[in-house]
Amino acid sequence: MNLIFRALLGRMLGNRGETAAARFLKKRGMRVLRRGFRTPRGEIDLIARDGDTLVFVEVKTRRRGEPAEAVTVEKQRRLTLAALEFLKRHNLLEQRSRFDVVAILWPDDDAEPTIEHYRNAFEAQGRGQMFR
Repeated sequence: MNLIFRALLGRMLGNRGETAAARFLKKRGMRVLRRGFRTPRGEIDLIARDGDTLVFVEVKTRRRGEPAEAVTVEKQRRLTLAALEFLKRHNLLEQRSRFDVVAILWPDDDAEPTIEHYRNAFEAQGRGQMFR
């Protein structure tokens, strides 16, 4: 299969996953504030509020396997840097926050996906973590 076509299919699946994750989180009482926050250091799929906590959500959607396993330590480091950038830009460095992962297994386009929500999935990564 052509690499460009595969990348496009992967991005389409990723977009569907982010939409499904946002719906899933809203049904559980969270308020999605932003989607696709990008910085030169990384991207955050969803930023949500859960009570008084700001939640940075990484969404992993796959057709097979264990989607959450794709959130490597390097990915966690890039998410930490992007979250720090968001907190600095919005003067929210004192805001309680956490990192969640939403893992979606969507083997068939017609089937309902299996969604798992990992609250507080990992701690901030990197030298100095969130307060550099």
